[in-house]
Amino acid sequence: MQVEVVGTAGAKHAKKLSWALAMTATYMVAEVIGGLVTGSLALLADAAHMLTDVGGLALALLAIRFAARAATPQRTFGYLRIEVLSALANAVVLLLLTVYILYEAYQRFLSPPEVMSGPMLLVAAIGLAVNLISMRLLSSGSSESLNVKGAYFEVLSDMLGSVGVTIAALLMMWKGWVLADPIIGAGIGLFIVPRTWSLLSQVTHILMEGTPLNVDVSSIEAKLLMIPGTVAVHDLHVWTLTSGFDAMSCHLVVADLSTGREALRAVRGIMKNDYQIDHTTIQIEDETLRAEEIVLQV
Repeated sequence: MQVEVVGTAGAKHAKKLSWALAMTATYMVAEVIGGLVTGSLALLADAAHMLTDVGGLALALLAIRFAARAATPQRTFGYLRIEVLSALANAVVLLLLTVYILYEAYQRFLSPPEVMSGPMLLVAAIGLAVNLISMRLLSSGSSESLNVKGAYFEVLSDMLGSVGVTIAALLMMWKGWVLADPIIGAGIGLFIVPRTWSLLSQVTHILMEGTPLNVDVSSIEAKLLMIPGTVAVHDLHVWTLTSGFDAMSCHLVVADLSTGREALRAVRGIMKNDYQIDHTTIQIEDETLRAEEIVLQV
């Protein structure tokens, strides 16, 4: 069976993801060492945070590699949905991580730890630089691929953690304010929630075969009905398989089946030119065939 390999929106950003993964993993090791040396619970907690991000970035790369595999008779769309499942896993991990951050903030508020704020500041500053570079690498891909977007949010949460640790270290150095760490930690956790929830909502919408947000189904139906000879349109569906890959299917009822070829070309042209959808499945039928179909459905 001849099958077609379809790329994903995230595939072209694989190299950038690899760089982000390498930098994040390297800094995570450095942060663990820094946390042990300084006695900073904040740094160790942030290192645990980064461990989940390393896993998220690795999962994103793994998803891209699976998505590039050819389709099979058993999986006619191949592994394209792996990217969406990866983004779902990232969103869930981030939400769980937020719960952990808030819990740790509460614990530190009750019993603020003693830390070496100077070395803590140095490690946090290095981490901030690494995270900003990684965010720069992934920023363009985050608008094209949910998978890359999930990885971008992982790095974003890392960056916020570095900012929080930096601010906490400065406040402890200059003001001796030991409660800075738990308060800033809670703020970081709350900041992550709406962005993660947005990602989770988008993933859920795709898994529920929801219509792409930039597509108006009623508008498509109106345009198809304007095709000469078209009597009706039904069973019209538009959905997203993965980022950058939308699909459409419908039944087009025409007055004369001899005009079916022209009608089919017109539908393909409308979907490609007006909605940038290349993957279409259109069933052409006349009113007699439509009536028989209704009978079979009863």
